[in-house]
Order: sequence, then structure tokens, then C-alpha cells
Amino acid sequence: QVQLVESGGGLVQAGGSLRLSCAASGRIQWYDMGWFRQAPGKEREFVTAINFSGSTTRSADSVKGRFTISRDNAKNTLYLQMNSLKPEDTAVYYCAARSGLVVVTDEYAYNYWGQGTQVTVAS
Repeated sequence: QVQLVESGGGLVQAGGSLRLSCAASGRIQWYDMGWFRQAPGKEREFVTAINFSGSTTRSADSVKGRFTISRDNAKNTLYLQMNSLKPEDTAVYYCAARSGLVVVTDEYAYNYWGQGTQVTVAS
């Protein structure tokens, strides 16, 4: 079992950048990892995910070219670099982990979740 803790959220102006981190209590080297977000009044949505080795990633069309997911298995940490932020990126961002061999976008496939970190992008 693994526990996840996100950090790095905050308030940023449109066009700015933030880097989120997700620290795991256990080893994550055999877990696929993902980032999801939930805006006020909306359902949680997939943002991006990475496989256990870091060789494969998938991203939502809305963040392609702006967000980059990466991982450091030695540090048991997942990252989300967010550039060119837009007001519509405002949401609570969650990291998640799952045992698997294929990167998936379905939140119900993920077994472990962090508590979330707020990202607010001001226009």
C-alpha cells in the first residue's frame, strides 16, 4: 500500500508556471501514476499519466504542450510541471497510483489517491 501527498499548489497569474510534487510513503517503482483535477462544480477529470518506468505518458488534449509529467522512482516522487497556465486550469489537483502495465485515463482504475492541492490561476 502507498500513501500519496501532493504539494506545490498555489496562486499564479495566467501564463505562469507551477510545479506540483507527489511524495509517496512507499516505493512507487511498480505503479503507474497519474494526475487528475477537479474544478468547482465539475467532475474530476484526467490530466496526465505515466507508466511505472517513465517510458510512456498520456495527456488530456487540454494540457498537451503545456503540462509535463515525470517521476523519480529513487525518490518515490511524481511531478507535474505546468506551464502557460490558464484560468481554466484552476482546480484541485490529485495524484493517483495504480498497479498495472498500461497507462490508463480512467480514474476508477487507480487504487491510491492523495488529498489534493489547490491550483488557482488568476486572469
